[in-house]
Amino acid sequence: MKKKVLFIVIAVTICLLIGFLAGFATQSSVDSWYATLNKPSFNPPNWIFAPVWTLLYILMGIAAGLVWAKGFYHVWVKTALYYFGFQLLFNALWSIVFFGFQEPFWALLVILVLMILILLTIKWFKIVSKPAAYLMLPYLLWVCFAMLLNYKIWELN
Repeated sequence: MKKKVLFIVIAVTICLLIGFLAGFATQSSVDSWYATLNKPSFNPPNWIFAPVWTLLYILMGIAAGLVWAKGFYHVWVKTALYYFGFQLLFNALWSIVFFGFQEPFWALLVILVLMILILLTIKWFKIVSKPAAYLMLPYLLWVCFAMLLNYKIWELN
């Protein structure tokens, strides 16, 4: 049990760190470039993003920790965590492309790849740990919403 908690704490910390680092790209443009964009009527207020992403990173970390605790020596665990790592990198890449480079079209392509990687992660997490797969579902739903928002911002601008 101690081992599982340790893996969860490490995984949550990694996810929050990635989110924190991606936030630098975001913060540089939120009050300047992003504020000037035309946005759809369903665009949430800016203050909601930080708490939602924090919760999602925590859930993702718990999920990854549950999978990791099954034993990294197992090929299914390795595969699941590799997909998790790749999707986490694409998660950060989206912030860099959208906010850092201010390229909504290219960010849309990144988020499409991210969506595929999340689905593959969920598939492999489900093989290793069903609770871990279920913990990824809010993230999947939020990224679906973010993809729609990204598309509409690109379309409107």
